[in-house]
Amino acid sequence: MIHEPPVQEMAQTPDATPRPRQPLHYLNVAYGVKSWLFTVDHKRIGILYLVSVTLMFVLGGIAATMVRVELLTPRGDLLTRDNYNKTFTMHGIIMVFYFLIPSIPSVLGNFVLPLMVGARDLAFPKLNLASWHIYMIGAIFTLYVMLAGGVDTGWTFYTPYSTRSAHTHVIATALGILILGFSSIFTAINFIVTIHRMRAPGMTWFRMPLFVWSLYATSLIIILGTPVLTITIILLAVERIFQVGIFDPAIGGDPILFQHLFWFYSHPAVYIMILPGMGVISELVTCFARKEIFGYKAIAFSSIGIAVLGFLVWGHHMFATTMSDYAKLIFSMLSFLVAVPSAIKVFNWTATLYKGSISFQTPMLYALGFIGLFTIGGLTGLFLATLAVDVHVTDTYFIVAHFHYIMVGGMVMAYMGGLHYWWPKISGRMYPEGWAKLGCLLIFVGFNLTFFPQFILGYLGMPRRYHDYSIYPQLQVLNVLSTAGASILAVGYFIPLVYFLWALGNGKKAPSNPWGSSGLEWKTPSPPPTENFETTPIVTTGPYVYNPDQETEVVG
Repeated sequence: MIHEPPVQEMAQTPDATPRPRQPLHYLNVAYGVKSWLFTVDHKRIGILYLVSVTLMFVLGGIAATMVRVELLTPRGDLLTRDNYNKTFTMHGIIMVFYFLIPSIPSVLGNFVLPLMVGARDLAFPKLNLASWHIYMIGAIFTLYVMLAGGVDTGWTFYTPYSTRSAHTHVIATALGILILGFSSIFTAINFIVTIHRMRAPGMTWFRMPLFVWSLYATSLIIILGTPVLTITIILLAVERIFQVGIFDPAIGGDPILFQHLFWFYSHPAVYIMILPGMGVISELVTCFARKEIFGYKAIAFSSIGIAVLGFLVWGHHMFATTMSDYAKLIFSMLSFLVAVPSAIKVFNWTATLYKGSISFQTPMLYALGFIGLFTIGGLTGLFLATLAVDVHVTDTYFIVAHFHYIMVGGMVMAYMGGLHYWWPKISGRMYPEGWAKLGCLLIFVGFNLTFFPQFILGYLGMPRRYHDYSIYPQLQVLNVLSTAGASILAVGYFIPLVYFLWALGNGKKAPSNPWGSSGLEWKTPSPPPTENFETTPIVTTGPYVYNPDQETEVVG
């Protein structure tokens, strides 16, 4: 498994003294915009995705900021009703489809998956490049919609909003999401084939890192679920253009049919977002606890279990509809059941930490934040699986808080933890640890101050998607707290952007394995060469074997 760095070429200095040239790696092997836009190197494509999803995150964050500023006062005095609807819709569409779904698989997965399995690249490098270009085409449609006047349907495109709205760009938005779906499918196909066919000799299924298992389960969901969303969008466009009664009750359609089709994809999409994050946390916990992961096979199979059960619980989004009571009962039981594999992961991470030699570096802080926040989000999900509670809090800020505890408190914390963990490998530079810990602290505090009051707001009955709550002026205090937390959260996200950019030119050079990790990706230099490995590594042990007596390059 040990990879020897390439021999450095010797160059002549003016005094004829030989000096070593900088080893070639994926960042300096070629320069110029064209070399990046048409690269087939999985690592460079991961960087392209990193830049793209960061831009979309900033745009989605701006929309969220406008929403929170509007809600500072009970009366709608910043945005009109229509503009408020368009603002929260664009926030949801950008964050869900253009950041949360692609971020970990397309950025971190693209970069480290071949390294983790000992491959030189993904199975289909050109298909991988096409996936990024398609992502950008879809993003252009969404940016056009923002500039052209927006869309006001909500990110769920519920009918009749999406079928009867006459003055918003529903078709263009839906087309952008449809195009984006092909990007996800291309990435998923690449991952599945790479995992099946390109693992290094000796890397059996139960020697694969758990992050690879999570990407595999995620890819299965993408391939099976995304076509359903594509069909739904096409039907929506057909109805809107040709006035064929499919979903719109005014022309003979069934709006509940739309919800069934939409949530059949969109509930598994929750696991498309969170499963890769769970894989990242498995890597961080075992590395910074210096222990082999507790219950490796249980965690691996729980990822597959989540992927399977995730397709069976879409109806719990529809407890307030006319769905039959018997169907609601079944979906309620299945919703409780899907919590089991998630709980297995949390318990096993906790058991791994028990009596571990824990190092509280920045990636580990994000991992601990993930475990706490995801647990709160998961437990409140059980409240929503309870029929009586769900009917009370449906379409209130309780739903908003629960969703964000899973997606932002969970997935984004995992994404940030993974980005900090693999940043030395990605860039070849270390970031300032003190600033990184400060950013993590601000994100954790700001997040809880933003979204925990929303649980209370929802329980008290404040409906979501309302820009004027003047009939409930007593709710202003909680909304002010939430907006104040959003301000802290924004600062917390801005700090990593600054020090990551600073570290590119000024950070300390990273060793090949700064964390003393056992993963195969850390056997290559930082940053890795274009071909990843000079010779194909041979795997002889499991992925999480730590020898307490071995010398490591742990950076404090």
